[in-house]
Amino acid sequence: MSSPESRVAFVSGGRLAGWVERFAASHGAVVEDELDAGLRLSAADGAVALLQAPWPVDGRPGRGGDAVTRLAALAGQPRTIGTVLVRRGGYSVAVVSGGAVLASKTGTRHVQSRTAAGGWSQQRFARRRANQADALVEAVAEHAGRIFAPHPIEYLAPGGDRTLADQVLAEPVLKRYAGLPRLAFLDVPDPRAAVLKKAAAELCSVRILVTDPVQ
Repeated sequence: MSSPESRVAFVSGGRLAGWVERFAASHGAVVEDELDAGLRLSAADGAVALLQAPWPVDGRPGRGGDAVTRLAALAGQPRTIGTVLVRRGGYSVAVVSGGAVLASKTGTRHVQSRTAAGGWSQQRFARRRANQADALVEAVAEHAGRIFAPHPIEYLAPGGDRTLADQVLAEPVLKRYAGLPRLAFLDVPDPRAAVLKKAAAELCSVRILVTDPVQ
């Protein structure tokens, strides 16, 4: 018996009902369970889909006569997100709403890899690498502060390198946003315009974890 396989899909609120219909058509009758972790759909053939809203309800629940419709409505609400995507090879900071980028700054900035010779050379290399990382963090934080300022940011969405992203958000220039809730961390490659566009769409979509039936 093989282990069940899982995969993740991101579906906008407007397409969610259609996705659920296709899931049921492929896997059989579906039973819905509303859990703290999300809406679970259990199909007749053993397939399971866990549907998670892109953001908390925060007193603004989605409306509708069933759980899928309410979840779709919630995901369709306009929410304003401040996004910080940063890796050693580059960064993107943006304001996202409705799956679209409202304002952004994307750039490249190199931080050397960890590989180096031993002894004194390694110490000098480590200092240079630390200085490069510090400069990257400060620059990205400055860009984020400028990009975020004109917008009513409701949530933060960090991504890329977790340590660097946390350091950026801890910079004094972003202190005013420190109390905002954070959405799920985004695992993205070196941020570029295409990466940011895809991340913006996913941030405003329902996250669906599908676990196939055991064969």
